[in-house]
Amino acid sequence: MAVADPPSWTRSLPIVAPAALAALMIGACFLGPLVLPVPPPTGGSVLESYLPSFTPGNPLGTDPNGNDILSRVLHGGRSSLTVAVSVNALGLLAGGALGALSGYLGGIGDTIIMRLLDVLIAFPSLVLILAVAQSLGPSRTNTILALAFFSVPAFARLSRAATLRLREQPCMAAAELCGTPSWRILLRHIAPNVLPQLVTFAMLGMGLIIVIEGALSFLGLGIQAPEPSWGNMIAQGQQSLSATPMLVVWPCLALFATVLAFNLLGESLRSRWSGE
Repeated sequence: MAVADPPSWTRSLPIVAPAALAALMIGACFLGPLVLPVPPPTGGSVLESYLPSFTPGNPLGTDPNGNDILSRVLHGGRSSLTVAVSVNALGLLAGGALGALSGYLGGIGDTIIMRLLDVLIAFPSLVLILAVAQSLGPSRTNTILALAFFSVPAFARLSRAATLRLREQPCMAAAELCGTPSWRILLRHIAPNVLPQLVTFAMLGMGLIIVIEGALSFLGLGIQAPEPSWGNMIAQGQQSLSATPMLVVWPCLALFATVLAFNLLGESLRSRWSGE
């Protein structure tokens, strides 16, 4: 007896569900402060500090400075997501271009590019990120630059591997025999086929970058107070964790939901495009 194929919507569920959760978190962080009646994330009154959750006007309560926690979670998510998107975009563009160029050129050019990237990979990246963030000074821009620099090798290796596979295809040989310029082959034939794999890797990297940014902010090397980020909110809340645990719980829940959504989305896209 033949088994009926599952409905099409069930096959799309592993992608749609995490994509919806990621879209919900992004929409809440970027549009929420514009449409919800929340106060600014800074400038609160100490007379209203440590208000409990579900207080009228402050649904998630307030922090030690009297700032609304819901507002800070939303604005903090905006900061953390901005860092993650910027880092992955820079890493994808720079690493993807280097990897495609290396794989297409081959020979000595390929060797030089990959050996330089191997040197960078050989160093413990987290230690170097901490060192670079410390030397440049804590700020959002410096955090993005430090994380993007160390994300380039991973994107480059993936792009190079995909380019090497594409070079063996008959269409590539045909394009070269027709005299198509190298830059046109890279842009019209290689880039469109490599990009889906890089985007999938970026989706998986979003969660990792959000966690690393949170760790840097927690250590005082990332986004600095009073500008909120999930990392520095957790750092602030852990000082009074036993008395007011919700100061840590709310940003942790937002961080967990966002990282989970991007990890599941990236894994689902990888499985779909790899045919698993």
